[in-house]
Amino acid sequence: MNTVTEAMRGEGTRADEPVGLLDAVRAGRTSEVVSLLDGMTDAERRACLPELKALRKELRTARWTAESRRALPALHAAGAACQTGAAGVANWLAATDLRWAQASPRLLLHLLGDRDPRWLADVAHRLARRPVTARVPYELMAGLVRLAGCPVPVTDAYVRGWLDHIDQGWRHGGTKLDRLRRDPHLVPLVAALMETDEVGSRLEWPHDDGPDSWTGALARLADEGTLDRGTLVDACVARLLRGGSAADQRVFLRLLDALALTRAEERSRVADWLALASDAVSPVAAHAQSVLAALALDGDLTTRRLADMSAAVLFRPEKKLVRSQLVLLGKVLLRSPGGAPELLPAAAQAFGHADAEVQERALKLVERHLAKLDSPALRGELALSAEQLIPSLRERAARTLGLGPCLGEPVVHEEVLPPVPEPVRLAPPPESAAELAEEIGAVMLSGGDVPSFERALDGLVRHAHRDRKGLVEALAPVVDRRWWAAAPPVYGIRPADHFGPEHRVLSTAAEAFDLLLATLHGTVHTPALRAAAADATRGHAEDCVHAPLARAFDARLWEVAHRLRTDPLPFLLSTPTWSTGLLEPEVLVDRLVAYHRLGARPAEQDFAQALLRVRRADRATAEHAAERALALGTAEGARLARRLTSPPAEPAGHTRREGALILVEIGEVDDVPADLPAAPRSLGDPVSVSMAHRYCHHWSEEIRPHWLALLPERREAVAARFLWDLAALAVEDSRGAGRLLPLIAESGGEAGPAVHLGIAYGLGARHAEDRLAAVDALLTLTARGQLVPERLGAALGRLVRSGAVKPLRLAESARTAAATGANSTLWGVLRHTLPVLLADLAAADGARPQRGLGDLLAVAAACAERSGAQGELPYLERTVARRGSSRLVAEARRLHRALTGEAAA
Repeated sequence: MNTVTEAMRGEGTRADEPVGLLDAVRAGRTSEVVSLLDGMTDAERRACLPELKALRKELRTARWTAESRRALPALHAAGAACQTGAAGVANWLAATDLRWAQASPRLLLHLLGDRDPRWLADVAHRLARRPVTARVPYELMAGLVRLAGCPVPVTDAYVRGWLDHIDQGWRHGGTKLDRLRRDPHLVPLVAALMETDEVGSRLEWPHDDGPDSWTGALARLADEGTLDRGTLVDACVARLLRGGSAADQRVFLRLLDALALTRAEERSRVADWLALASDAVSPVAAHAQSVLAALALDGDLTTRRLADMSAAVLFRPEKKLVRSQLVLLGKVLLRSPGGAPELLPAAAQAFGHADAEVQERALKLVERHLAKLDSPALRGELALSAEQLIPSLRERAARTLGLGPCLGEPVVHEEVLPPVPEPVRLAPPPESAAELAEEIGAVMLSGGDVPSFERALDGLVRHAHRDRKGLVEALAPVVDRRWWAAAPPVYGIRPADHFGPEHRVLSTAAEAFDLLLATLHGTVHTPALRAAAADATRGHAEDCVHAPLARAFDARLWEVAHRLRTDPLPFLLSTPTWSTGLLEPEVLVDRLVAYHRLGARPAEQDFAQALLRVRRADRATAEHAAERALALGTAEGARLARRLTSPPAEPAGHTRREGALILVEIGEVDDVPADLPAAPRSLGDPVSVSMAHRYCHHWSEEIRPHWLALLPERREAVAARFLWDLAALAVEDSRGAGRLLPLIAESGGEAGPAVHLGIAYGLGARHAEDRLAAVDALLTLTARGQLVPERLGAALGRLVRSGAVKPLRLAESARTAAATGANSTLWGVLRHTLPVLLADLAAADGARPQRGLGDLLAVAAACAERSGAQGELPYLERTVARRGSSRLVAEARRLHRALTGEAAA
């Protein structure tokens, strides 16, 4: 026995049980731990493992303490050294609870380096198979591979670790090319790299093709013969064919360019280029198109293949690709007139393109080469294709190409709108506590929409009243995952401090349920709940525009939490009947009857929310429910009866300019009863433009759909408070607020200036998903018969003119809406937008139009053509008379022809 082991023995210890290791691990004395482990036999190491596992379990519940931070690196090393099985070592090294404070790879390799090479290889490959999120250090995996002398693992985690290792090698000098040349496993790792998903962003820096870039280094290695050129080209093309993110496609396209394929290599991959031109992202498709174009002009591409390529490319939405393809067809037809029978029908497929300019280019190409086509059957095929042309071009095709009078017959437009969305009735809350716990957990993870949140909230209140102990037991798996359930508190924040008056704003559904679950769990003290519930109702002179919405929503939740502790409610009065937040009056009366029968005391904020949600639009139903409520003989019944019999009053609002923005000011909302508590009563406070300059800490967009459900029949009052957020979509290029627009369109009440302005800002949003949401809201409002086209059109004109909305973004939104078939709707809007913009051009000769105005005119012309609109448009003739052949002038002439019924020249 060596002297180290002798020194470790203590009085009363078995001969095979070394001591001192656990104390060194607890103290974080890593060098001492290594010395002790180096002097142990395998049996002695195994004897230490149970105590190390017990220490790990102990530290797992207190991982943020100073003791844990000190001990974990030493524990990580000692546990790995005392394991005997490869699976056990790999599991210990990659364990989640040990991940944030690991031992260094060099130390671990020292402790494990004396094991059998096959055992080391097994550990290395097990670690490499872990997901990237396990964060196993590459230096550890590579060191084990080096010690084992085994084949390199080509897993996702290993390859990504290798990428980082090569990228960070600049610290040791040399270029990336030098580091790759020295790598003994270069060939298998590069092969694996070409098949690893989402690595483009890791490879694209720097953007040049020099020896310190990935593309430049790999291309140089292929030229040198270190990497097989043919294999690398095949892998690169296969990667492009596979598709992927824009970053991935961009970097592999750069690599393909850097490899500089020969003409023979390009000819051998014609099928690949055709597939890429058809389906790849635009930059890759453009590259494939250029390769195929060169082959076609050199006679290396058959007419049949060129026709197939054209059929695919002309179907794409990118106008640049389509125009290039039409130019290519024109060049080939000039060189090889005999290809007309196959190429002209292919070119005619562009007659169905969404862009009228593309249609006209295709028609000109067919007109120019039609004489080379003498087959009646092929002319008939062109005639069928010509029916897809816009009306003016269809008439021109009938007149100049002699393709039959049927093409000149007008097409009756049929407006296509989405079905009117129907609200969804909320299902009853879950009967079992276990099912309720699952739903609450799902809402906390996903954020939850209004129906799922309200259903889970009502279920929690019901089960807490019925069987509090059973509910707490069922919620244990959910509570165990919450930060406030940890002991000691995470980051030193005590739950009692967090759930108090200073932190009363509930920004997410998860925070709302955290408050309620912490209350049930006994983590929050009753005085804190009482103080927070009282403080949540108070306003401040400098409240931001969202404050009344947040305060009304939060006050009910704090009140529910307080009642959970002091006087549990049997159920909530304010749970909506419908997904929009509406509460049926008969349902509310039934709930008051049940409260009266149970002798339950209604919660003030909950009942106030019920009054704001109760449906009054159906006057007959409301008056019948009012009679029943009055017959109860209770104060709540009388208040409900007054609410149901009072006629709904819409808020009076007017627009006001604030810099580039147009906002809506609303006076006091008379429809909010004066006898409500302070928090919900503040929903009737005026909305002024000055609120835009106040500090706002309501950063979460997740909670805002719940605010809309506070006043489900008064969306104009809520939309006015959301208008700052919606304006930021277009002016500040923010993201996400657009998802409110479809909910606003589906809500109830008048669609006034705030609703229309919100949609206008959404149509000019920076991000496509917000624009799409605005289009959805526009079509929904139209389908419900609530859109005022002149109001929306005039608002768009003013916003474009002020610079708040960019014409190009608006044109994209309008094109998307028109593509659904709502051409009359869009023309009804744009006929009020365009005069405002064209007036500026008419006011001064030579005035420069805004970028994108031509695109907006193109959409308007398409809508006018398809809907058969006629009449005059102010200032359009002045635009038509402008000199030049710009897109603006061309589209203005097209719109003028459509409105006057003239045929295209």
